[in-house]
Amino acid sequence: MGKRLTETCPPSDALVEANGGEFLGRTGTITTPHGTIQTPAFIAVGTKATVKAVLPESIADLGAQAVLANAYHLYLQPGPEILDAAGGLGAFMNWSGPTFTDSGGFQVMSLGSGFKKVIDMKNVDSSGPDDAVAPGKERLAHIDDDGVWFKSHLNGDRHRFSPEISMQVQHQIGADIMFAFDELTTLQNSRAYQEESLERTRLWALRCLEEHAALTSSRVDKPYQALFGVIQGAQYEDLRRKACRDLGAMPFDGYGIGGALEKENLGTIVRWCNEELPEDKPRHLLGISEPDDIFTAIENGADTFDCVSPTRVARNSAFYTPFGRFNLSGAKYKTDFGPLQEGCDCYTCVNYSRAYIHHLFKAKEMVSATLISIHNERFVVKMVDDARLAIESGDFFEFKAETLGRYYS
Repeated sequence: MGKRLTETCPPSDALVEANGGEFLGRTGTITTPHGTIQTPAFIAVGTKATVKAVLPESIADLGAQAVLANAYHLYLQPGPEILDAAGGLGAFMNWSGPTFTDSGGFQVMSLGSGFKKVIDMKNVDSSGPDDAVAPGKERLAHIDDDGVWFKSHLNGDRHRFSPEISMQVQHQIGADIMFAFDELTTLQNSRAYQEESLERTRLWALRCLEEHAALTSSRVDKPYQALFGVIQGAQYEDLRRKACRDLGAMPFDGYGIGGALEKENLGTIVRWCNEELPEDKPRHLLGISEPDDIFTAIENGADTFDCVSPTRVARNSAFYTPFGRFNLSGAKYKTDFGPLQEGCDCYTCVNYSRAYIHHLFKAKEMVSATLISIHNERFVVKMVDDARLAIESGDFFEFKAETLGRYYS
């Protein structure tokens, strides 16, 4: 624990009322075998042991403190035994800093039911069946109380994931921080199914802890890997709080706040969770990167978060600036010889113009994605770093108002 937001920036009664409750933001330090993470921090996503289109050296240069990879994808390719033989995820990808792996639960759900890869955070509609499949798709995953059978999206081979297998896979991958295997629900699941799933995830959490302890004891030559429990419960306050109390009583090293969150209630849901979770353990919010969501998460107690968005939108020529997100494919950039963002210290902005990267994108040259991704990752990483500094210096709320006012103007 570092400094509490309410101590360095005492909020007005009006701010507390607008937030719906007390602010739980704070700074802190997470210590791992491969270095420390100063929080709040944005964790760059390197799903398949690479941040798409960006060299690990560039990720380090732009200031990212840690990288998150995906157990599901690395299990399928190249296989966890390869990473284990290489000395773990960091050594395999030439990244010397801290690493995370998520459990693969999200991919099993999203790919298994054929829905888009991004969780719907806007539409609450539980009128349909709980086992819905996207139109024209085949269900590739089947959940039972013991685990999940799923078909590989690469070649159709059938695989089994359980809490024990997820722990075995993640231990072999060797990240500093890993997540317990959970069942991810959506805003479209019924209340009854949310309750059933929550209990399944609780029991899986216990099994993950037992297997994690056994693997830690049997792999004493390896650095200790922290295990985070995952909080589900969708939009229901009682379920979120119950999950936090249940898992908060278990000996996890930290917690991931997961599942579908209504965007308009993101801060409220994060606050529910952090009012219940142990204060001395880190909380990771899975899958956000929009500036308003980041500030909302920080002030309600999230310490770290990740999202693929900075590189995903870069591959479609979108770039971040303090005045919003713009698309570089527009004709007006053909003769614009300024940087993506005036004053930005990233490698791209120091060395290349909008006109050049516009040309690369139009010519379908792959390096366009690299250059825009470097900038976008730097933009988000720096914004979160500046928010951390603003908590410490006592002007967080002013910094938030100025940043968001400009970005969404």
